[in-house]
Amino acid sequence: MMNDKICVVTGASSGIGRVTAEALAELGAMVLIVCRNREKSESTRLEIIRKHKDARVEFFLADLSSQKEIHVLADAIKARYQHIDVLVNNAGGINPKRTLTVDGIEMTFAVNHLAYFLLTNLLLDQLRAASAARVVNVSSDVHRYTTIFFDDLGLERSYTPMKAYCQSKLANILFTHELGRRLRGTNVTTNALHPGSVRTNFGKNLSGISGFYFRAFGPLMRSPAKGAETVIWLATSSDVDGVTGRYFFDKREIRSSSSSYDGEIARKLWDVSAQLTGFFGT
Repeated sequence: MMNDKICVVTGASSGIGRVTAEALAELGAMVLIVCRNREKSESTRLEIIRKHKDARVEFFLADLSSQKEIHVLADAIKARYQHIDVLVNNAGGINPKRTLTVDGIEMTFAVNHLAYFLLTNLLLDQLRAASAARVVNVSSDVHRYTTIFFDDLGLERSYTPMKAYCQSKLANILFTHELGRRLRGTNVTTNALHPGSVRTNFGKNLSGISGFYFRAFGPLMRSPAKGAETVIWLATSSDVDGVTGRYFFDKREIRSSSSSYDGEIARKLWDVSAQLTGFFGT
């Protein structure tokens, strides 16, 4: 049970995030769902409470492509809660065209990686204040097909939707390994996972081969409930007490790509992420 636990779940209005939020609430946790749409956020909150009458759910609005909004979100959470037991970094997307955020950063990298990096670091004091806190980062096995393009992180010279997405998912795992290293010996653990190919609206906005794949094979993909199983397990199970800096699929540890274990790359990505977000703590 998760009674008295406080859990933050980003991207919780649909898909894996919504299933995760509902499961944590059903287990007794106070669940803080983070979404960018007020109507969807309130609908999600009310639906969870309707299905589980004792559920405790609160929503926070934030567009995670905006660093200013991430700061406002973190401040709002910190003002209300002295500790956080679980942070699930789940929100993400894939963009058919290269787009810049309000901060001038390529959208996929900003939302899928920098938002993980910045929100986690901003909430670290609350995580450290818990008796044993967990950070769960939703990544993808597509991280195996790329590298970090330090000479062109925004892919200004060679953007494709999948190239940007794959890079961001590798960044999730590098971030997990480096954060685990920096927090080793503390009460905060961090792990990443591959949820599998999940049947959601993800990728259906794409054109070409990638868009065809998501539309044609979507019905054959696993359900959001199946995709969320490892997320929920990493957030709640005693099987992973004290385990940190690892990568999981279907509730078992697997090896991520060789490059994801490169400490020099991980530290360089951390330094670049700090520069891009202006956060130099931890």
